[in-house]
Amino acid sequence: MIALSVLCAVLAAASNATGTVLQRRAAMDAPASDALSPRLLLDLARRPVWLGGILGVVFAAIFQALALAFGPLALVQPVFVLELPFALLIAVPVLHRTLPSAGWRAIAAMVVGLALALAAAAPHGGTPRPSWVRLVPAVVGCAGAMALLVAAARRRPFGAVRAVCLAGASAIGNALAAMLMKVSMDVLSHSGVTGFLTAWQTYGFAVAGITAVFLLENALQAGPLPASQPALTLGDALVSLLLGLTVFGEHIRSGWWLLPALTGVVLIVVGSVRLSRLDLLRAGSGGPPAPAP
Repeated sequence: MIALSVLCAVLAAASNATGTVLQRRAAMDAPASDALSPRLLLDLARRPVWLGGILGVVFAAIFQALALAFGPLALVQPVFVLELPFALLIAVPVLHRTLPSAGWRAIAAMVVGLALALAAAAPHGGTPRPSWVRLVPAVVGCAGAMALLVAAARRRPFGAVRAVCLAGASAIGNALAAMLMKVSMDVLSHSGVTGFLTAWQTYGFAVAGITAVFLLENALQAGPLPASQPALTLGDALVSLLLGLTVFGEHIRSGWWLLPALTGVVLIVVGSVRLSRLDLLRAGSGGPPAPAP
């Protein structure tokens, strides 16, 4: 079951990365006046590239639901750090760019780091349906953090900082949606379709997911993908890990296992930072990407 959960999570990360790149391609041409407005989605909905990106998000949600049904939240969501290397690998042909050797080394660092961290931490256990005492404060806390980040973004001009704030809010929204989705999948397995459709968590993860997509569109419009994607993927993994441990009561190995786990985290962070400095979205085509200033 764990292997199947990881496989579904990897497929979800790849699908989501495809959706992100296609949505970024569409958002690049959206008018700045549509920022943080429903008009942005209406404008993007008329673009076939954006619709292809949404299709990638839909497949990602399906694979994610399967992964969460078979494995713990603290295992599934960290796999989504692979979304960053997937996104850049997909962006290379879509945007007619070339990935330098430094990019390949950074991708290798992230993949090895993720494998090392998950193998050492070995997330396991937990309850699939936490009590209200744990679930409700987590929902309120995530929603509050998202609101604060959006407020901070509104005070910043278009650029990397604004993109990071909005991507961070989107990441928390993704983690919140995953938490509620996991509960909903347990309801589905025990109470059938009727129970699934009458559970508030089902509509909660739908609202959280739609909000996360809306914030992602604004993050992609606000600044370059290398600025927003690390905040999106790392933020999702870290918040989901925290929710898995505190809300679902999942466990990770401690003691000397923390050393290789932290080593893996360092490799992920280093690889992510290096990838984020590769400006694959510069104007023009052909030639290797230059380091971001």
